[in-house]
Amino acid sequence: MKKTPFRLSPYQVQWLLIVGFVTVGYALYLRYLAIELSSVALACDAGLQTLACKSRAVATPLFKNSVFGATALVIAVLHVMRPSIVLLTGGLIAAGVGIVLYNVVLSGLAIGLLILGFARPAPATA
Repeated sequence: MKKTPFRLSPYQVQWLLIVGFVTVGYALYLRYLAIELSSVALACDAGLQTLACKSRAVATPLFKNSVFGATALVIAVLHVMRPSIVLLTGGLIAAGVGIVLYNVVLSGLAIGLLILGFARPAPATA
């Protein structure tokens, strides 16, 4: 059985660029303006009920338990075994958030595996 290379169309590349920038942008907003900013942290701990405080409350236990990195790694392994745009998008989202939110080791490994998902045997020439 011959395996064909996994290649993206230009529309899929544009989709991944948009998803990647939005994901990393929101993760940067969450890290620097909701998690690390002391005035917001004190207000959220005092009981303020805003979207930033709810996002902070959800994201903090997730990155403390390396959920973003582990999820990215699982999706990346699945992508290496069976490449698809859905797995690539999910892995990109999880790894992007994981890199920004302190899960660098697992998310970096996942990014490497996502890139490895494009590696397929070259077609034989005779």
